[in-house]
Amino acid sequence: MEKEKGIVVPGDFLGTSEEFTPGEGVYDEKGNICASLIGGVSISDKRVIEVQPKVETPPTLKEGDVVVCRIEDLRDTVAIVSIACLKGHEEREIAASTQGVIHISNVRNGYVNDLQREFGYLDLVKAKVIDVAALRLSTEGKDLGVIKAICAKCKSNLKRKGNTLACESCKRVEVRNISEDYGKGLL
Repeated sequence: MEKEKGIVVPGDFLGTSEEFTPGEGVYDEKGNICASLIGGVSISDKRVIEVQPKVETPPTLKEGDVVVCRIEDLRDTVAIVSIACLKGHEEREIAASTQGVIHISNVRNGYVNDLQREFGYLDLVKAKVIDVAALRLSTEGKDLGVIKAICAKCKSNLKRKGNTLACESCKRVEVRNISEDYGKGLL
């Protein structure tokens, strides 16, 4: 039978090593057992003291994860993006760096001649992580690519018209690497 005590934060004194055996979420410092994370304290019948996490830790990226990012800069061969969120963890910020790149060779299946025709400045893009260390992303696949874009001329939202994007305000037509989820608000 486990007993639960209140919420503790890292560094809180929980007892001594004479009273308890340290379990998960605690550390022993010269005979004093302290919390190593935020959570609830539980003590088992065998006098093992643990801290059960009460807050979720920020997600970390892994290869194959799908992220939503914004195009911050377009160069000849790379798009520099800021990663906004990880699919499945939209409510939490990502741990570590949030700046990534989409190389021209990872934009779509086949040859891409001009990166400016695939993405626009400030476009929202759904991409897959292909290299965590360098934060390289890919938009190869029907469900990946631009999910929201604004007109380069008047800054209005672009609406999908087949394989192109059209501005209803100034009637400009633009080309992008469009995701099948464009304009749906879906990740």
